[in-house]
Amino acid sequence: MWFSVKTLLKNALVYDGSGQEPSRSDVLLEGERIVEVGHNLECADAQILDLEGLSLAPGFFDAHSHNDWFAIKKQPLKYFETFVKQGIVSFVGGNCGLSATGFEQTSDHKDKMGAGLFHLQDNTGEYPTLSEYFEAIDRKTPMNMAMLMGHCSTRTSVAGYENRPLSDAERTRMLAILEDGLKEGACGLSLGLMYEPGPYAPIDELKDVARLCEQYDVPMTVHPRACSAVSMAYPSPFGRPHILRALDEIEEITRGLKMKLQYSHAIFVGQRSLKCKDQVVEQLDRMRANGIDAMFDIFVDDVGVSVITVIMPAWYLAMSPEDKKKPFNKLKLSILVNVSKRMLGFGFDNILIAYAGEGNERYEGKTVHEIAIELGISDFNAYLHLCEISDYAGRVLMNPYNTREITSDLSKHDHVLLMTDSWVEEKGVQYQSIYDCFPKFLHLSLNGEGDTMPRTIRKMTGATADRFKLKDRGYIRAGYFADITIFDEDKLKNSIPNQGKSFGIETVFINGRKVLDAGELDEAAFLTVGQALRAG
Repeated sequence: MWFSVKTLLKNALVYDGSGQEPSRSDVLLEGERIVEVGHNLECADAQILDLEGLSLAPGFFDAHSHNDWFAIKKQPLKYFETFVKQGIVSFVGGNCGLSATGFEQTSDHKDKMGAGLFHLQDNTGEYPTLSEYFEAIDRKTPMNMAMLMGHCSTRTSVAGYENRPLSDAERTRMLAILEDGLKEGACGLSLGLMYEPGPYAPIDELKDVARLCEQYDVPMTVHPRACSAVSMAYPSPFGRPHILRALDEIEEITRGLKMKLQYSHAIFVGQRSLKCKDQVVEQLDRMRANGIDAMFDIFVDDVGVSVITVIMPAWYLAMSPEDKKKPFNKLKLSILVNVSKRMLGFGFDNILIAYAGEGNERYEGKTVHEIAIELGISDFNAYLHLCEISDYAGRVLMNPYNTREITSDLSKHDHVLLMTDSWVEEKGVQYQSIYDCFPKFLHLSLNGEGDTMPRTIRKMTGATADRFKLKDRGYIRAGYFADITIFDEDKLKNSIPNQGKSFGIETVFINGRKVLDAGELDEAAFLTVGQALRAG
């Protein structure tokens, strides 16, 4: 215990993280832990906070995050402030195959890690092993971090972005790095089949990753190859919707195993993809019936953030800059894009440029279609131009990813977890979910559109801790870490979302330290309160 302050939280409506109905209770904290939960508690030497009229829950878990890349920044505060103001205290980082650790120190390809979205720059150091990463952040970063080992990051360090199967020696090295991470406390492994070099990995390589997850009884999270009815991931836009073909691939990777599968961000990109929602859920449910512990996670907004090349096919991404510019290759890509647009109900007016590289700020906040008009060229050529000037690493916001009705329906599923899939950017247009994603889940619940409050809170607390084997977290119980979020249900219900700020969250404790009070951040406490969360 690194400090021993006692705090008695009185008269709160307590949601304990189990999904059971809340009860009016007192909670006594000492140092990092909860020491007692009950009625009419007394403690003469404790600071007393009367929470009459307020509710209390375990601190929220963001079940799908990329903030592992920012926990090692030299100046991390600005990357985490908006999240703690949502009531979030802990993250599961390393998703979509993209972890900030799990690489060979001597690799020549470290600059490619992060798939253009994230970079190993302005950090306190480089941390190739999970043990080194955890040592670097434990009580030296603002919030708690559990980690997945990212297949894309590890494969990149071994072989860069080469579009080929790994040699036997390379695969052995890659799997050894992933397994070492599991031995050192990783809560799972992650695949990113839409981010380089994920699309280049053959099924048998991905099966090896899945077998590690089965061996260590941890989830494998998967960003599928396609999240839309039609995509650039498959050669023909006709036949079975691509989002379902991508799920077929996941089913093939996990077939015959007894393992935990976490289908990342259940989204449906483009108007004509929305109808696939029921089929995706039915297929995941069928996988559960066949022995795969399949779950999924969702965010609340109908807009998503990604790298500008996310809609490009693997064969085009793998080309050299010179080959990308050859007329035949551009024509082939153009034909595929135009056919896909018509079949998908998704076009360049649905892609907003959030960042296009230094010196290109004039494009930020505009759609590709608007930029095309401004430049006097076709939408397709404007898109290629934006890819080129951003060095194929620009950032985009795209819609629709779902609808309010879909979010409402999916949030009620028994096997869903809640998350933001968002991060604070240095420059450009920020993603709304950094501000109020979790308050909006509670807003939906209180207004009768989401799941019940006890179940909603469980999906952002105890269920996530259980899923990723994070001991003594996610519940209001004696002996558990004092991660606590206190909120005003009236404000959550009646506030107007999407105002670029959080709402309804009053006070947050992380590991027993009060870091947020009445919306005001204690920066000194916040900067060093976070812990590394080892699975076990």
